[in-house]
Amino acid sequence: MSTLAERIPDIPGILSASELVATVDHLAALQLSNGMIPWFGGGHCDPWNHVETAMALSIDGRDAEVEAAYQWLAETQLGDGSWFNYYRAEGVKDQRIDTNVCAYVAVGLWHYSVLRGSESLLIKHRAMLEQAMNFVVAHQRSDGTITWSRDASGRSEAYALLTGSSSILLSLRCAVAAFEAMGETRPDWELAAGRLAHAIAHHPGAFAPKREFAMDWYYPVLSGALDTEAGNSRIDRYWDEFVMDGRGVRCVSTEPWVTAAETAELVITLESLGRHEQALSLFASAQAHRQSDGSYLTGLVYPDVVSFPHRETSSYTAAAIVLAADALSHTTQASGVLGGAQLAGVVDVPSPPCARRH
Repeated sequence: MSTLAERIPDIPGILSASELVATVDHLAALQLSNGMIPWFGGGHCDPWNHVETAMALSIDGRDAEVEAAYQWLAETQLGDGSWFNYYRAEGVKDQRIDTNVCAYVAVGLWHYSVLRGSESLLIKHRAMLEQAMNFVVAHQRSDGTITWSRDASGRSEAYALLTGSSSILLSLRCAVAAFEAMGETRPDWELAAGRLAHAIAHHPGAFAPKREFAMDWYYPVLSGALDTEAGNSRIDRYWDEFVMDGRGVRCVSTEPWVTAAETAELVITLESLGRHEQALSLFASAQAHRQSDGSYLTGLVYPDVVSFPHRETSSYTAAAIVLAADALSHTTQASGVLGGAQLAGVVDVPSPPCARRH
């Protein structure tokens, strides 16, 4: 049972507190004895979605599970501060290293610190966090972008991804806040965040072209790289391209495939912009993915309303729903973390030779 039952998000008429607890129960049941949280029973795990699920567990006060999740990360972290892309219960599945995947631990640890009003977990995993962020920042290029991955042979990819870099920006902001909470400053990370934010806001051509993916649409807004005016303009500009009215968000603009995780993340983005009624309506549409055990189908294809991948329910999808419910209801102290609340604003730092003048 929840230790914070009186503080469970409740969205009247859409998702009750008891239904949300059932979703968290489902997520907790997926966790392995070593703390790892796979995408689904018998499936693989990646550190980004592992952290996302740990954040969802923390909303319902599952402290033991959350602490086990971060301990698993500490025990699997590589010597350079990174993690491999995919793990299975029996070991590593994919040795590629994704910088965004490595950075997200900062968001999770900061979220937990804000939620509990305590730096205890931050202090315990300070070294893990520092090593992870130093690894990520080491992959920043001269134009401010961050290369997206290193392949299994150790070769760094020659390009950056907008979604990944935007998520890294949020991670850097959380890492700076986390160290400040522990009485330390990290001007190097602040500078890296400023350079990255500038690239995201003003140099879209610096990233590999992936505009058909919904995350490339809203993540620059969610990350805090864009101010409110620019963020609203970006959301409005591509709304009809990505949102199926009454259904949710297309993962890819060219396909009628609605994914609940992208829908939930857009809900959080809209709420951060103050577009509550629009966010609420979108959140309601995502409930079409809900299953009787509290899990959520990864995606539905319209107009036939068939699941894709077939009958797949993914932990990161259910976790995104839980976090969106908290963002909408403003239930916990950490409800605004993913929208940038309680974080310092980003200082725009052009990378030379940038022709843009401020």
